[in-house]
Amino acid sequence: MRAQSSAIAPSRIAVTPSNGTSTGSSGTTAAGTLQAALGVVAFSLTFPATAWGLEGFGPWSLVAVRSVLAALIAGGCLLALRVPVPARRHWPGLAVVAAGVVVGFPLLSTLALETSTTAHAAVVVGLLPLTTALFSALRMGTRPSRTFWAAALAGAAAVAAFTVQQSGGALSTADLYLFGALLVCAAGYTEGGRLARVMPGWQVIGWALVLCLPLALPAAALALSYEPLRLTAHSVAGLLWVAAGSQFFGLVVWYRGMAAIGIPKASQLQLAQPLLTLVWSVLLLDEHLTVAAPLTAAAVLVCIAVTQRARG
Repeated sequence: MRAQSSAIAPSRIAVTPSNGTSTGSSGTTAAGTLQAALGVVAFSLTFPATAWGLEGFGPWSLVAVRSVLAALIAGGCLLALRVPVPARRHWPGLAVVAAGVVVGFPLLSTLALETSTTAHAAVVVGLLPLTTALFSALRMGTRPSRTFWAAALAGAAAVAAFTVQQSGGALSTADLYLFGALLVCAAGYTEGGRLARVMPGWQVIGWALVLCLPLALPAAALALSYEPLRLTAHSVAGLLWVAAGSQFFGLVVWYRGMAAIGIPKASQLQLAQPLLTLVWSVLLLDEHLTVAAPLTAAAVLVCIAVTQRARG
């Protein structure tokens, strides 16, 4: 396959200026917002699905096998559509995406969920929008308004207060895993959003997954040989969702949405993710929520309305 040409047809993507916001039509903005929202819904199921997967897989096995399955899906799509190999200049960015969203976040969050409830983890991950906006500002020179930052910081403060209150005033090992996951995921989101401005979003995550396959295959074989395996309906369903739903479909629509409406505003839509995950944790895992969890999730939802009205 030949290297992908740097010429991009104007009808394929929205033109995005250096500040990370889209200059496309209102229809393009609405479509981008919808796609980013679909990504958030897919991501909101990740923690409950991971908890299901851990019922039958060890943490290392679950992460490695999900990466292999997602890479096979992505590679099959790339081959079927005869997608050309990206230009050499794009591979460092794809490596950042792979390290952040294919390896780093899945592994660290899975390790955290061995000792943390999905509800607690979901609220902590509510810090991801602010973290992504910070990475975007550093990497791409975005300059959101003061109102935008004030609302984002308010949402982050609510999440931080919840974390300290739930952990008894001290951070747990699971919290450290989750904060590490936030950093690597934000880096992957930012780089993926940048690349999605020059190639279709599904190709960004597709090539990142394929890039990890040579490492994921032996890692899966090694992990499965050491960790116990017990296939159940829950564990298989959880594995399939995190591989196909979270790792591929969710990231495809997420990166397309970021390319259309800009990384800072798209990232703020993820403030809704904790509340959605709380709903799934009750419905799918029968977890019992403290009053602080839904109140914190509701507080960050208010921040969404403010950040979406603030002009970046």
